[in-house]
Amino acid sequence: MRTVELLCCPVLEETVRAAWDRLAGAGLPSLARHGHPTNRPHLTLAAVEAFPPGAVDRLAGLFDAALPLPVRLERVTVLDGSAPLVWLVRPTAELTALHGAVWAALDGAEGQRPWHAPGRWVPHLSLALRFRDHDRRLARALTDGDRPEGRFVAARSYDGDTRTVHPLGGGPRTGHPTGGGFRTD
Repeated sequence: MRTVELLCCPVLEETVRAAWDRLAGAGLPSLARHGHPTNRPHLTLAAVEAFPPGAVDRLAGLFDAALPLPVRLERVTVLDGSAPLVWLVRPTAELTALHGAVWAALDGAEGQRPWHAPGRWVPHLSLALRFRDHDRRLARALTDGDRPEGRFVAARSYDGDTRTVHPLGGGPRTGHPTGGGFRTD
């Protein structure tokens, strides 16, 4: 499986990581406990079995043109009742357009995950993968005090077979501040 993900500016990333830490400190499920080196806050735009020919170049062009992209987080909720705890991302016109363009760039890819499809996609940053709905109130008290803002500054792809990430665009450019640069860790 290959994903297409947007990465947060350092300030927004630290805000999300701090929420992870508060959840873990309260004994709740949290991505703070996920120790893989690729684990970092991100917004998944698409996931497919493999990229079609030319997709990486098309995606890099899209991200180089679109990033950085302003983002505002909204409320914290549990998707589907007892699944991931997420911080919803406000779906601005620019973000929705970029999402649609990513799907167009992946046209013909096998194994497109339907929950990422335009019209079904719920943009979010994950806080915990398996969460009990009855703990939602405490989780909101720990994480949902304000509506953080920041930027998506880079894009990457996670390769589920090799468990590695690969840059897809954005990141630091001369004369184009991105708030600390692009890391693939």
